[in-house]
Amino acid sequence: MEFKEGPGWKCCFDPEKGLYTAQTGGGVNCTLYEITKEIYDHVDDPELDWPTRLIDDGRKLFMSVDDRCGPPYTIVFDSDYKELCPWSNAIVSGRKWSDEMTDAVVEVLASEKDNRVQRRKKRQEREAAQKK
Repeated sequence: MEFKEGPGWKCCFDPEKGLYTAQTGGGVNCTLYEITKEIYDHVDDPELDWPTRLIDDGRKLFMSVDDRCGPPYTIVFDSDYKELCPWSNAIVSGRKWSDEMTDAVVEVLASEKDNRVQRRKKRQEREAAQKK
């Protein structure tokens, strides 16, 4: 695996999977992303003031929040996040959102549109398993 990192972010290229991933924050306050090669290639450009804004254009995989604004919570957008980002130090924080709540948010928010296809597939799999 190849890594690039800076203050508050880390990106990874896994040549075996041909996959680019990233983490902003860390531990109980972090977000994991699947990113493009273009994001990975430019995230450490010297003229880029805020690499995390570039990373935020990726597809969210996982988000853990434990701050002073309310109780801690975790949203798992892609249940394969551990396999996609085995290098991450992300920690589940507080209560994990239910699949139903996460599905609803992904369907409603334009910012989460990149997760719709995989969330719909996982929902169909869950529903098929419940019918058996």
